Amino acid sequence: MNQSIFTFRAILLAFCALGGYGVWYAFNDLGSVWLVMTVSVLIGCLLILVDMLMKGFSLRGLSALTFGLLAGILAAHLITISPLFEEGDAQVIYISRVGVFVAVSYLGAVIALRGKDEFNLVIPYVRFEQQQVEVPLAVLDETVLVDGRVSKLVAARMLVDLFFVPKFVVDELNELSNSSVEEERNRGKRGLKTLSELRSFDHVEVRVHESELKSGQSREEKMLFIVRSLKGRLLAASESLTTRAKQEGVPFVDMLGLAKAISQEVTVGQAITVRLVKTGREDSQGVGYLEDGSMVVVNGAADLVGTEVLIEVDSIIPTSGGRMVFGKMLGQGR
Repeated sequence: MNQSIFTFRAILLAFCALGGYGVWYAFNDLGSVWLVMTVSVLIGCLLILVDMLMKGFSLRGLSALTFGLLAGILAAHLITISPLFEEGDAQVIYISRVGVFVAVSYLGAVIALRGKDEFNLVIPYVRFEQQQVEVPLAVLDETVLVDGRVSKLVAARMLVDLFFVPKFVVDELNELSNSSVEEERNRGKRGLKTLSELRSFDHVEVRVHESELKSGQSREEKMLFIVRSLKGRLLAASESLTTRAKQEGVPFVDMLGLAKAISQEVTVGQAITVRLVKTGREDSQGVGYLEDGSMVVVNGAADLVGTEVLIEVDSIIPTSGGRMVFGKMLGQGR
């Protein structure tokens, strides 16, 4: 628990106890002072419980709840002033009106909360303008964050957008970073690192879209819904997601296709220099990366990890994430 929140809650309970003593002092006929102070502290505990239950309740959820509640109250008022409540026993009419207000207000609030993704009523969803020119808005998928190349494009100012990252994407990356499976853990850490790099740039803005996956709703469906609601474009490194976006007419940028378009030209037999950063699956292999993120596997170079080596390209294999380059040593590392 955050230390500052814990301290604030302790202060709240102390003030509740003092408030209870003040009430007992002002009204001497309330009985035991300890009983009054205990009741006051329990009220404070109730407030803290409500606070804990509302943890994670977003501003968008609050705006939707307020809208639904006001709509429900208005509907209940229109019902209770109808001729149905003009005649009859006064007590029965009063109880019926209270029941209608409670029921209709509750239904309005619940319906609004369930459809909160359709409410673009809060500041994070306003399209900012400067000299009547809209700021480009893009929604980032988990795949593009794990891929990592988006940060290089932003650094080169090829992308100058207002970026939105759905909350469920951030949650998934956090879960992956804590996974017991090394591959998943590395994916999560790489995605969070990319997100941190994007936030460090001054010429772009990154915001978290307070959105959650509904029961039975796919990630792809949710991502496309968010892009439509924000009237932006999708940035993804997933062939299936970009294919679906194309089919449904949702604007998108295919990071895999973009990376291929600007990738360094490499041909079989060409000599290139690459820095080896780790060993490969086989003990004798060294692994490095080209500037476009393509993996380079060098046979017989495991002992040269951490150095730059000159290699000759033996073969190039296309993959779903781009390409893999295999080569053999030509020059000693340095």
